[in-house]
Amino acid sequence: MSSLEQTLSIIKPDAVERNLDGEIKSFYEKNNLKIIKSKKVKISKEEASEFYKVHQTKPFYGELCNYLSSGPIVVMILEGENAVSNNRQLMGATDPKKAEDGTLRKMYGLSIDKNSVHGSDSVENAKIEINFFFK
Repeated sequence: MSSLEQTLSIIKPDAVERNLDGEIKSFYEKNNLKIIKSKKVKISKEEASEFYKVHQTKPFYGELCNYLSSGPIVVMILEGENAVSNNRQLMGATDPKKAEDGTLRKMYGLSIDKNSVHGSDSVENAKIEINFFFK
């Protein structure tokens, strides 16, 4: 059963720095994910800590927060059939070296930390993450 969903997508600082936002946006649209809202923002370390608080017990938490707040990011609400799982497939594995060919992280990711994109991992988290940036 398919359903229309929304998910949050973030184009991370490494990709924004390399001016990849246009390419990444058109990649989503070619793959049936409609961009409902999009904005470029710069978040503080505190905001990044709040956003990633689900990961606060993990060893990479501090670096993750430093990185997300290190430069401008583009946050988007994507909408489409099964948007959450579709987006995760399009992004590919967290580690670009392990990501499948044709996925965003394989094409643009630099490392496991600088993997160019973030996407919500569940419908529940998508709602929380969308609210975080688009209150």
